[in-house]
Amino acid sequence: MNWNRVWNSKNLSIVFFAYVLISLVAAVQGLFGTPKVYVPGGIAYPDYNNYLIFKYSFYHLISGKDLYQLFPADQYDLYKYSPSFAVLFGSLAWLPDPLGLVLWNLINSLCLFAAVRMLPGMDDKKKSWILLFCLLELLVSIQNAQSNGLMAGLIILAFALAERSKYFLSTLCIVLSIYIKIFGALAFVLYLFYPGKLKTAAYSIFWMLIMAILPLALIGPQQLIFLYKSWLHLLQDDHSASTGISLMGILQSWSGSPSESDGAKNGLVLAGLLLFLLPLLRIRHYKDYTFRLLMLASVLLWIVIFNHKAESPTFIIAMSGIGIWYFAQERSRLNTALLILVLFLVSLSISDLVPSFIRNGWVRPYRIKALMPILIWGKLVYELLFLRYRPLPTDEQRLSTVETGLSR
Repeated sequence: MNWNRVWNSKNLSIVFFAYVLISLVAAVQGLFGTPKVYVPGGIAYPDYNNYLIFKYSFYHLISGKDLYQLFPADQYDLYKYSPSFAVLFGSLAWLPDPLGLVLWNLINSLCLFAAVRMLPGMDDKKKSWILLFCLLELLVSIQNAQSNGLMAGLIILAFALAERSKYFLSTLCIVLSIYIKIFGALAFVLYLFYPGKLKTAAYSIFWMLIMAILPLALIGPQQLIFLYKSWLHLLQDDHSASTGISLMGILQSWSGSPSESDGAKNGLVLAGLLLFLLPLLRIRHYKDYTFRLLMLASVLLWIVIFNHKAESPTFIIAMSGIGIWYFAQERSRLNTALLILVLFLVSLSISDLVPSFIRNGWVRPYRIKALMPILIWGKLVYELLFLRYRPLPTDEQRLSTVETGLSR
């Protein structure tokens, strides 16, 4: 019996229970937390307000209302996802809030767990470490009842399924991520690594159409067209109004500029996109699993650091990318030092372990949380361009069957 494998599998089981536990703890905190008043003298909303936004989107949809307006009697803030997401959330909306919130947290946590668990070419020990590395950021996300754990999980799961040539389900995962947050569309570039590109394109179009018309099961065509126009208008206004904890946010806060034009934002995103795409010119490396895995990490980092709406709960997506980047390679002192800095500057920088005058005087105003993901993404792009990464021989051997399938 391989006792090392048994021990590693046991560790993965422990991590699974940790993910379930934090999902329950976050739900209890939300349900019994002090209601929040977002506007002086305004309405006090439950601590799980984001869950209410998702929940009531379903009821607003079936009531024929404009999803993208304020509904202060039900929730604080706007609903910013697709009409299709509102339909899908109907599976939870009818449940009592305590049960629905617990299930929503579990969906986010266990989707990420299952996705990392399915990554080929890594033993259970590495997968356990990736999941543990993401634990604190996942907790931050589900404490806010956000969808970011689900986003990260869907993109990683799409990659893991594509590695197994299950393109029909893989494309569904990416399309679902797009109908949650449109930045998920960047993950489509991963299909350049696999055969049958026309097939994956057809599957993608199929799922995009299915998801686009899904609300027709509940509303009429005219109302659906109206909702898509309203959603697009909201996204355009939202892009102009914010920079988030992102590269643009750092440039704005560090330069002291109070605002940035849409042209500057779009130019920065375009430059970032071109830099992201440069490694794809190395076509002969597409059969290298480590190269593909690092491109997955690049996708996960990019959609956070170039996201104008990135906030603290969003960073579970970036952290999953950093975890994959680190554990996909042989360890080096530099990478280990960077990983330690990530834990301090991303996961711990906004916690109570850091004095409030530092959090409020430096970390938040200067978007320090985004600094290390930006630096690591830059190093990652350099590695992809100049082959500076060091693949693990044992992992490469485990992937012999995958490589054979890709070469067909």
